[in-house]
Amino acid sequence: MLIDNHNRVINYLRLAVTDRCNLRCNYCMPEEGIDFAKRKDLFSMEELCRLSSIMVSQGINKIRLTGGEPFVRKDLMVLFRHLASLEGLDDISVTTNATLIGPYINELKSLGIKNINVSLDAINKDVFERITRRNQYETVYENLIKLISEGFNVRINCIALEGQNIEEIIPLVELTKYYNVSVRFLEEMPFNGGSKSFNTIKWDYKAIYEHIAKRFDAIEKLVSEKTSTSINYKIKDYKGTFGLIPSFSRTFCGSCNRLRISATGDVITCLYGKPRMNIRTLLRSENSEEKIKQHILATIGSRSKTGFEEQEKYKGVFNNSMTSIGG
Repeated sequence: MLIDNHNRVINYLRLAVTDRCNLRCNYCMPEEGIDFAKRKDLFSMEELCRLSSIMVSQGINKIRLTGGEPFVRKDLMVLFRHLASLEGLDDISVTTNATLIGPYINELKSLGIKNINVSLDAINKDVFERITRRNQYETVYENLIKLISEGFNVRINCIALEGQNIEEIIPLVELTKYYNVSVRFLEEMPFNGGSKSFNTIKWDYKAIYEHIAKRFDAIEKLVSEKTSTSINYKIKDYKGTFGLIPSFSRTFCGSCNRLRISATGDVITCLYGKPRMNIRTLLRSENSEEKIKQHILATIGSRSKTGFEEQEKYKGVFNNSMTSIGG
């Protein structure tokens, strides 16, 4: 079991399989993209399988695959099959933009993969294409509906972007009237590859809630797990739920149970800090399992208590793009 220096059990790994993405969302990276990692610096699929086994042996029982866009890796299902075979791994999930997942939906279901997070910042086609800078709306919508109809636990993640998609909040909440989905609104974070900088935001989680509450009656606050990053609600007689994620305000830091490993091996204990170490070379060396276990334990033992504390230690962390740090 992994227990950090603040007595928090770390049982959730966000494992990035690539830093590449087939969209160019304007809040994530500049239009021209970023300097993506070279193939030799990325974990191979075999290495990702070995690393996930090591982490599960240390007490990780929840793994979310992230990117970039995970499905740009054509061999991704090799990892899903491996994860599905691991004893002690209770929750396997993926965060995707839903552009490439279509051909894999049936196998994901057969493997018992239930939880799919879909990044979708607009339900309006024009707004979607303006934010993503790509023409993929019909594909995303088709795959989203298929995931819902096949019974996956679908969570739609929408980042509230001032001046861009605020008018999309109410229509997205309306989806929960007809579909058993969770629509979650995230505060914007400054990990955009240097496309802009900011120290405050207008649309924090309180403002988003007030905006929704003006339109809907009978909103019930739901009980959430202690480690949940979202504050969850349900509108009376609606099939689904909506949630708010204070990703900029960071109200959930005290119960953080997460560890991130990037596609190039950076171990990240907090989004608001720089990597504490890199385990790619260790994984490629002799006796790699024991070395990695020791280094993970040391890293877990020196975590900051909050994202604000971590941010003070590592100036310049906001120059990163979210696609390079695993979401």
